[in-house]
Amino acid sequence: MSCGSSESLLREEVCEVGASLHARGYTTGTAGNISVRLEDGWLITPTDACLGRLDPARLAKVSPNGEWVSGDKPSKTLALHRGIYGKNAEARCVLHTHSTHLVALTLAGVWSPDAVLPPITPYQVMKIGRVPLVAYARPGATAVAEQVAALAAQVRGVLLERLGPVVWESTISRASHALEELEESARLWLMLERRPAPLTVAQLSELDAVFGARW
Repeated sequence: MSCGSSESLLREEVCEVGASLHARGYTTGTAGNISVRLEDGWLITPTDACLGRLDPARLAKVSPNGEWVSGDKPSKTLALHRGIYGKNAEARCVLHTHSTHLVALTLAGVWSPDAVLPPITPYQVMKIGRVPLVAYARPGATAVAEQVAALAAQVRGVLLERLGPVVWESTISRASHALEELEESARLWLMLERRPAPLTVAQLSELDAVFGARW
């Protein structure tokens, strides 16, 4: 497969995943952004673009040194995405949404700053793991990008206070699945009046031993 055809397929996949997330309510309006690593830079959704109506040809292409090469103007969160890629060589896709239950969790109060949710289901542990909170700053703030970059090699996602999740994975589909599992876990946590006990240390150790799931 040529580099050109590979990029073409990635463009299509970004748009398909964006449309799927938007159709199912994981993001609304023009909130959220998706990027993917290329051999010669990155693709990222344009600023103020609706993830439900992305055009493959209009995705912004950015060079390895951060210069806007083609397509529409890159998302204002470009520095955030680049910081993650710079600190985690395994990250091939970064996905950010303003998912309702995860934003609500930051407003209602997270479980702890180091883990916004306790480990309540095995798939939460397997797909996303521990997710720390990043304190509020305006969208696109440099300080947030720096904080997330410092965590990029330790976890697979963070929750931005009042703004929503940022997750990174080795493929676009894996990033999407991780985000969906995190949002579902937040929904479960918020809907239960009686908080469930977290999985035990022994149960977490078993998930690690069998599936390589880290917490």
